[in-house]
Amino acid sequence: MSIFELVNGGIWGAHKARDRSISIGRRRWSISHTFLLYMVACIVISLILLVPGYLLLRAAEAGAATVDTLLSARTWVTLGNTLLLTGAVVVSSAAISLPLAWLVTSSDLPGRRVWGILVALPLVVPSYVAAYLYVSLLSPVGVVQQLLEPLTGIERLPPIYGFPGAWLVLTLITYPFTYLTIRSAMKRLDPSLLEAARSLGQSPARAFWRITLPMLRPSLVAGSLLVALYCLRDFGAVTLLQYGTFTRVIYNRYQAYRLDEAAAMALLLVALTGVFLFLDHRSRGRSRYARLSAGAARVSSPTRLGMWKWPALLFVGLIVLLALVLPAGGLAYWLWRGVNQDWMVRDLAQTSQNVTPFLDLVRPAWNSVTVALGAAVLTIVLALPVTILAVRKPSFLSHWLERLAYAGAALPGIVVALAFVFMGVNYARPLYQTLPMLLIAYVVLFLPQAVGAERSSLLQVSPKLEEAGRSLGQRPFHVFRRVTLPLVRPGLVAAGAMVFLTAMKELPTTLILSPIGFNTLAVQVWANISEAFFARAAAPTLLLILLSSVPLAVFMLRDDS
Repeated sequence: MSIFELVNGGIWGAHKARDRSISIGRRRWSISHTFLLYMVACIVISLILLVPGYLLLRAAEAGAATVDTLLSARTWVTLGNTLLLTGAVVVSSAAISLPLAWLVTSSDLPGRRVWGILVALPLVVPSYVAAYLYVSLLSPVGVVQQLLEPLTGIERLPPIYGFPGAWLVLTLITYPFTYLTIRSAMKRLDPSLLEAARSLGQSPARAFWRITLPMLRPSLVAGSLLVALYCLRDFGAVTLLQYGTFTRVIYNRYQAYRLDEAAAMALLLVALTGVFLFLDHRSRGRSRYARLSAGAARVSSPTRLGMWKWPALLFVGLIVLLALVLPAGGLAYWLWRGVNQDWMVRDLAQTSQNVTPFLDLVRPAWNSVTVALGAAVLTIVLALPVTILAVRKPSFLSHWLERLAYAGAALPGIVVALAFVFMGVNYARPLYQTLPMLLIAYVVLFLPQAVGAERSSLLQVSPKLEEAGRSLGQRPFHVFRRVTLPLVRPGLVAAGAMVFLTAMKELPTTLILSPIGFNTLAVQVWANISEAFFARAAAPTLLLILLSSVPLAVFMLRDDS
């Protein structure tokens, strides 16, 4: 209740009855406003709960078949493959990211600002794109073998398929998650802590391991969790590289119309993802990482590398070469091959007579941008009620609504798609394979990103500003629109950019739920690379990467400003 309402409720005795009616009227509006927020939030959360509800229903209906699937040797092999790949990628990503983040933030590495941007760019490359580029380059008779054979006589390279290829590709495209979180934490570290350790006789290496690394533990764990969730949800890379994780097996079961087995394995995948989230929650503990002393933290001066400057440049350059230059070179090669092949020359010649070949690229790009933009807008709007209730009206119910909103992080895209297929076919036939259903599925998948960004932004807005607006006679909606919304706009933009970037690259959900004839860049790229038409996939791949780079560029520029 605002100060204005408290004053009108009891101090002005001469207008007591009139002021009480004003207060009651406003309280009723406030109650109805809160009820509306709860109603919208509950509807959004119910969409998320549809997915585990479908899995449990399907598993219960299958009965003995579900038990047989869960206890089969194939399921346990798939579980082992998934855990092995996830653990290996998490460890290797952390091993790459920690020195990278230190070099670009705390050392005098030449060109460290440019290197800092370059090492983050692989984040925009979808896993299926990276997989197809590495397969075309490093397969036993790929481009690299063809280049090496005249010089070295190598007739065949070791196979890239299976665990080695999946581990390499996923490591090179997921380490930016850990790198960016560690980099952000390192830029906020107080150098006085490290200086105090050095003054006590600690060597630089020992001071780093005993002081800096423990302070980076939350960001390291957060980045590693993102990497682990990415690996659990990945579909494109493991499918192209023929490595049997849950997502690949579930999709194969769905394609073969063995829906009971697909649902049982999807339920196990959701449970596995939930275990990862639970372990992350328990690992946070009660440790405190904030600076408690008075005053502001200083900006640390760069550490001089000395004789280690050239090895550091070699390390950073090698990562950029493997994660960025090599895939970009492969993409340029296949684009050049496509331009010089007969079908491309014929299409270009026909472009002057009709626009069909041009539209074959423009339509998927337009579809990708519009559906990703629609998903971004819808997600940030539907995330607002959950965020407002959690921050401004904390209660048992709002707390659990927020917790359940984050549960979407435990739902891989292919699992969400299967649930919506079931619901659409059985209970919402008019919505089946329509854009509204695809957008709703995107909301379920990406709601945690939006809630996280909006919550952190709303927490920085003092409630007293909103109370001041209410004291001037403004209704809650007008106060939110004129006072709160401009202040939280950076968080909304960040949330929208994250959702847009992720929706542009999302493959399994788009493959299964998109309307017939609705072709996006992701679907077009997948259709070509799954048939080994690498040259035809080059142009839409390049366009997809360029469009996906816009949100990342916004993030990097804002972070460095």
